[in-house]
Amino acid sequence: MADKFFIPAGYSPALSLRETQHAIKFIKDTFQQTLSFAVTLDRVTAPLIVKSGSGINDDLNGVERKVGFDMSVEMGEAEVVQSLAKWKRLALYRYGYRVGEGIYTDMNAIRRDDKVDNVHSIFVDQWDWEKVITREQRNIDFLKDTVRSIVKAIAYVKRQVTLRYPMLDAPICDEPFFITTQELKDLYPDVDARERERLITKAKKTVFLMQIGKKLDNGEPHDGRAPDYDDWELNGDILFWDEVLDDSLEISSMGIRVDEKSLASQLKEAGAEERMQHDYHKMIANGTLPLTIGGGIGQSRLCMLMLEKAHIGEVQSSVWPKSMVETCEKNGINLL
Repeated sequence: MADKFFIPAGYSPALSLRETQHAIKFIKDTFQQTLSFAVTLDRVTAPLIVKSGSGINDDLNGVERKVGFDMSVEMGEAEVVQSLAKWKRLALYRYGYRVGEGIYTDMNAIRRDDKVDNVHSIFVDQWDWEKVITREQRNIDFLKDTVRSIVKAIAYVKRQVTLRYPMLDAPICDEPFFITTQELKDLYPDVDARERERLITKAKKTVFLMQIGKKLDNGEPHDGRAPDYDDWELNGDILFWDEVLDDSLEISSMGIRVDEKSLASQLKEAGAEERMQHDYHKMIANGTLPLTIGGGIGQSRLCMLMLEKAHIGEVQSSVWPKSMVETCEKNGINLL
């Protein structure tokens, strides 16, 4: 499904196809090293598939269809991951990580029901990361400090990109503006959630929009968020202003993860209490799994932002509607 695909007026890519491929590698190599240092993370290997019915796969908003397939009779059914939000917390427990230590990994996923447009693809690639914290660190100040570290890492890499490719000189603000979804609605009460994000990011350039999933005063959340990984009081999205698209661009979804209390209350609110039958949820409820903070940082979106591209297909290889491919060809947008 295509949604709001457009060609920015006067757009012409600054880099050739070959230069783009070189630049993608430079960004990915530089950023993962910078992120690892900034947040104290080890790189680990992660799965592409998990067992169906394990409760480990991310349910996203609860309506997206997973890509599944049958294996041998002995192995049963499997699913391609939609994200690694739950797997990472289990990995920290299994690998014996302690407070202050964390992991990151390359996450590749297929989200078959995602819309496709300038910034959305059914193929998702991101750095997923997770870190063990104390109960005392489950607070807004710790969350904000972590956000600042990630934003500074992104801004640093952008500066390195500009040094290598001086024509890519759109700046990235390294000081995030913090605002809750309710505060944002109060600020822009007459527009929808997506336009509110655009307006605040245009004004502030770099924004951390907090409390995604929590209901607003109209009884609806700003946006959907699964009830069993982020604490809706202590999460958010990192948004950057994209000069090429003249729009906000979400680069990261992250947050402090649920503890036993927030898990129970959010499952109840979402009408998803049956998930407590899964081992993963039981391990949170009984305190087996560590308390953590974590998130995902979009690899293709980060490359798109830094390389000043108009379409995510310029930095990743995926599948697109025929009409979109033809329009891109006519307008000089080189899909990989």
